[in-house]
Amino acid sequence: MALLRRFVSSSPSTSTLLRSVSHCPRFFSSASEDQTLIIETSVPFTGHKIETPSRSVETTPKELLSFFRGMSLMRRMEIAADSLYKAKLIRGFCHLYDGQEAVAVGMEAAITKKDSIITAYRDHCIFIGRGGTLVEAFAELMGRTAGCSNGKGGSMHFYKKDARFYGGHGIVGAQIPLGCGLAFAQKYSKEDTVNFTLYGDGAANQGQLFEALNMSALWDLPVILVCENNHYGMGTAEWKASKSPAYYKRGDYVPGLKVDGMDALAVKQACRFAKQHALANGPIILEMDTYRYHGHSMSDPGSTYRTRDEISGIRQERDPIERVRKLILSHDLASASELKDMEKEIRKEVDDAIAKAKEIPMPDPSELFTNVYVKGYGVESFGADRKEVRAILP
Repeated sequence: MALLRRFVSSSPSTSTLLRSVSHCPRFFSSASEDQTLIIETSVPFTGHKIETPSRSVETTPKELLSFFRGMSLMRRMEIAADSLYKAKLIRGFCHLYDGQEAVAVGMEAAITKKDSIITAYRDHCIFIGRGGTLVEAFAELMGRTAGCSNGKGGSMHFYKKDARFYGGHGIVGAQIPLGCGLAFAQKYSKEDTVNFTLYGDGAANQGQLFEALNMSALWDLPVILVCENNHYGMGTAEWKASKSPAYYKRGDYVPGLKVDGMDALAVKQACRFAKQHALANGPIILEMDTYRYHGHSMSDPGSTYRTRDEISGIRQERDPIERVRKLILSHDLASASELKDMEKEIRKEVDDAIAKAKEIPMPDPSELFTNVYVKGYGVESFGADRKEVRAILP
């Protein structure tokens, strides 16, 4: 329960995520709220050069309901983003996370906002998990000034410094050495915190991963490298791109753990275990075995390199939201109709956030020339046609 209290108190958006849960007194009588449930993970963990954590995970009714609401909110947000993109209200690149929500909520349940996270361009749900709001998310997606990056970053560059979420990076694998650098800063400052660096299986063959991992292991940096293996790097299956798709073993001399990334409780257990390891011993790799329902990006239909039967089979057998729904129903924590009511409220919450975001203005054209360099350093352009360039050296 201490872990649950830490999770609840550390997130500014938790009241939003749990609002419809608290509306129903049946969910949280004084007896049931603190009840400890022991749930076994769907499959065992697989370790590389390390003893694996227990499959028996402690949770509570409140945490399970927060998982259900959090993942349902993320799913609805991403489905809405699909529609906004097709309506040309979202422009540029857009990579959706539906199917992978258990990684975002499970990770947050095991850590605090003092721990840092950095990821690639599939970043909307990580931002929400860090405490970002729906209005900030949709405003950024639609290029509005109230977006989390002032409407200037778009889908691939979500950011929330006050919760130590450092993006949102569009260059494949580029966030990995940055994440190790964040871990270096955290160790140097003696913060007793860790960094979670997320990347996909498509980035797992990048040379910069191994360079950064080597330095992290030499210096015992508190970094957890999380490979979100959704089995397709763009349109290429993992076995076509990687001689060894056992990504949890890729660290060689660095220990690793393979996790069912469609099981929120397994993710929580693995991330808590990894944090303890990283603080004591340095880097560790987590491979989250997960799956994306959409294509790689909105320009990818997602069905030319895999069958629709494959996608529907994963939905039926491993969907992270449905797994938690079954746990809630089997433990009589809520009825099926109550969960449906919660989903209806989430749909309205998302629709309301979109309506608010649409009313927010676009950035002024002059903003094109701000936030490019630190003020007083670098290069500035002048003149009516902006062709006069002046360099200012520090």
